[in-house]
Amino acid sequence: MKVLFASDLHGSEYYIDLLLRRVSVEKPERLVLLGDLLYHGPRNDLPKGYDTKAAAALLNSVDPPPVCIRGNCDGEVDQMMLSFPILADFAVLFLDGRTVYLTHGHHREEASSALHPGDILFYGHTHVPDLSLRDGVWHVNPGSVSIPKEGSRHSYLVWDSAVLLWKDLETGECWRVERMS
Repeated sequence: MKVLFASDLHGSEYYIDLLLRRVSVEKPERLVLLGDLLYHGPRNDLPKGYDTKAAAALLNSVDPPPVCIRGNCDGEVDQMMLSFPILADFAVLFLDGRTVYLTHGHHREEASSALHPGDILFYGHTHVPDLSLRDGVWHVNPGSVSIPKEGSRHSYLVWDSAVLLWKDLETGECWRVERMS
């Protein structure tokens, strides 16, 4: 199964448009958004193209609607702007025989306690791409679509038959490949 993961869009019409262009090229079966969709948050600068109404309109155009969990910057007022559910703190997917747990990242330790060795935890929040093994659980972060940190690039991640592909949002270039064995 092919799934595209993205996080930390923070209301940037510019970067959400780029993301949806990548979705149209990648052609995943599902788009998964790991939170922080519309609001930029008090600790972040405004991202390029910050326009929450236009960002919401773009996200509402996605068909089928994305699977989404709530980030620390998402609230009930954001849900009123979006036509798909965004307020769940956690979700579980089963991909290619693997249990994949989704959370934004600000509750990552809480989420980790529910997992078993070999499971995978996808999270956002840090704005930094990651693949690390902790107590037998894989922690995977696609990075940030609109506000990357620590010198990382605007990025997203593709899961394609248990292969992880980190990609540059602006060029589509794959800059890291990992096989989940």
